[in-house]
Order: sequence, then structure tokens, then C-alpha cells
Amino acid sequence: MGFWKLGFLGVLCAAFLFSIDAVELRRNQPTERISGSAGDVLEDDPVGRLKVFVYELPSKYNKKILQKDPRCLAHMFAAEIYMHRFILSSPVRTLNPEEADWFYTPVYTTCDLTPNGLPLPFKSPRMMRSAIQLISSNWPYWNRTEGADHFFVVPHDFAACFHYQEEKAIERGILPLLQRATLVQTFGQRNHVCLKDGSITIPPYAPPQKMHTHLIPDKTPRSIFVYFRGLFYDVGNDPEGGYYARGARAAVWENFKDNPLFDISTEHPTTYYEDMQRAVFCLCPLGWAPWSPRLVEAVVFGCIPVIIADDIVLPFADAIPWEEIGVFVDEQDVPKLDTILTSIPPEVILRKQRLLANPSMKQAMLFPQPAQSGDAFHQVLNGLARKLPHDRSVFLKPGEKRLNWTAGPVGDLKPW
Repeated sequence: MGFWKLGFLGVLCAAFLFSIDAVELRRNQPTERISGSAGDVLEDDPVGRLKVFVYELPSKYNKKILQKDPRCLAHMFAAEIYMHRFILSSPVRTLNPEEADWFYTPVYTTCDLTPNGLPLPFKSPRMMRSAIQLISSNWPYWNRTEGADHFFVVPHDFAACFHYQEEKAIERGILPLLQRATLVQTFGQRNHVCLKDGSITIPPYAPPQKMHTHLIPDKTPRSIFVYFRGLFYDVGNDPEGGYYARGARAAVWENFKDNPLFDISTEHPTTYYEDMQRAVFCLCPLGWAPWSPRLVEAVVFGCIPVIIADDIVLPFADAIPWEEIGVFVDEQDVPKLDTILTSIPPEVILRKQRLLANPSMKQAMLFPQPAQSGDAFHQVLNGLARKLPHDRSVFLKPGEKRLNWTAGPVGDLKPW
């Protein structure tokens, strides 16, 4: 702990400039890539490796919903909208379903917002069932595999379990009709009923243009050791405490609210993005779900993400070397967070910063408009391409059925 404790006291006395043994932690660290590792595949080009057929659904499943509430374009679940737009103009799209490797059903299941901008998932199961009934009735391709060569973007808190409270999500489970499909989702947690084998975990949407406008000069010192802005308690939904974030956020506040190494608060300043670029470590604790946009923001701004979410499955984990660029802290070890972080050798910190400075690492976390090579859109396609060719066993015999169309809560079976 001595390195950072002494260093930070020096920082406090020297205009918050980190300078230990002539090694400065600045934003303009040289880049580094991990040769021969998963990180190399970030620059793979999916074009030519797969073809995707997009079902033309009635606009009530997507475009009309967005017209009703354009706020959906800016919230953290917006990947379902931008993914649709991207594939429509992508070279991987085919208009001939007979040559398609994958089939995509564009349904905007999170674009039903409260006045506060929070998505309501309660209509989503009926909406998704309705869309699947439509494609299975009008095209022969769903019925060949019962969805095993289809993918759906389901970016809600607990993905295709369609509920924002974990207990309810677990009780519901994944919508039965999606059990054979590939799910592209933000939710990722090992050994959880809402993440099935073969799913592709993606980053939540964070506005690339907005973040770009808040970039600060490269030579700005990282004068903040640990940074976090957000809720520590959710009194409205968890009045007794302890359930929200499984108590991890509360533990951060109770243990470090008065620690000078920690710049933490519930206030969200206008300098939020700039502050992240001045920080060495950015806390990325779980909330109601294990993921949040902070992970994207930390990577984009070169702030080493401190991931506090047991068993989390991170975005594009087969392509992004998370162990190399981040720090993982068990939820039970939050009270030891200061010791853990101050014990990391400076050379390890500098290497993580060099890796984070690699443009391909940042690009993979974003859904930019227009799309750019190596971005999150392309990482999704790369993930789908790596699943090809489909095993012949996914194709059903004539008349064979695997899915139970009447399974699930009674309310989900009502027409949408």
C-alpha cells in the first residue's frame, strides 16, 4: 500500500500530479497489443464470412415504436435499434434467404419507456412471441431449426428473461421460444438462468459522439486515484438495503467515503467524462444487473476498470483480454479495495494503460453512427461468424418439434 499512499499524499501536495520515480501516469501512454491472444481478433473483418437475412416485419415491431418515443435512441439499451440499422446496410446482408447463414428478427423490446426513461419489459414477451409466430407462419426458415440459426438482440437488464428485478427474472427464465436461438445481450453472468450457452455478450450503448466531444488533452495527468459516480443505495426499490448491488455499492460508500484516495459521490457532475480521463481506476460495480455503461466509458477514456460483479461475463470476452486491461475484485473483498488497488505495481498499471490506449480496444466497445471497422457491430458479426458452420443436428426432421409454444407464464400467452 505504501507506493500509492505515499504517492497520493505527494500528489495532494503537488497539484495532484502523479510522478513516482520519474514514471508519470498520463493519458498519452504508448499503445500496446497482445500478440497471439484473443485481442488480435478485434480487427477481424466479418465480411465474406457470413450472410444474414433480415426479416421484414410490420413497423409496429420496431420503427413505429421508436417514432412514438425517440428517447429510445439514447438509452443504454439502444443497441437493438442501431444493430438493426447497421445490418440493413451491411455487406453481410443478403436478400436471398436460401443463402443465409443467420436470420435476424428486428424487434425493439426495450423501447417502452416510463416518464423517467426507464424501459418497461412487461409487454416484451408477448411482443417477441408475436414476432416469432409471424416469421414461423410466413417463412419456412424458423421451422427448419426452431430458431437455432436465428439471432435476436435482447439488451434488457436480464436479457430474454424480460424483467428488471433479478428474482423475477430468474423465476421467469428465458422466453421458451428463444431457447434454441442465439441471443445477443448485455446481460452476462456465469451459471445464471438468464444467460444460456452460445449467447453473445455485448456492451451497453453509450453515445460515441457525446463522449468524443468531452475528450481532454492527451498530456493531462491522471490526478484521481479511484473514481465513481452513481447510486450506493436504491432506497425507492430496496428500502431495507442490502439487496441492491448485493450490498457491494453500499460497502464502497461505507468503507471509503472519507478516504482521500477515493473520489466517489452520488452526484453526477457536468465534468463526469473529463473526470474519468483524469482517473487511474474507475469503479464498475454491479447494480441491479452486473453490467452498466461505466465499463464502456472506462475503456474509452483509458481508465482502468475495476470490475466488482462476481461471475460476470464481459462483452466480447473471446476477443477482449479483460484480465489484462482490468482489475477484478470479488464483492466480498470490497472493504479491502484500497489495499488491493494500492498494491498493484506501477509497471502493471502502466501496461494496462498502454493496452487501453489501443484504438481497437476502444472501438470494440462502441456502436458509432456510421459504423466503423472493428466497432461493436463488427464484433457481433465476428461472434456469429465464429459459430459457423451450423452443426447439422440443429436442423429438425420433418414434423419434429422441440419447443413448447404453450410454456411460460399465462400472461405471456395473450395476443400482443
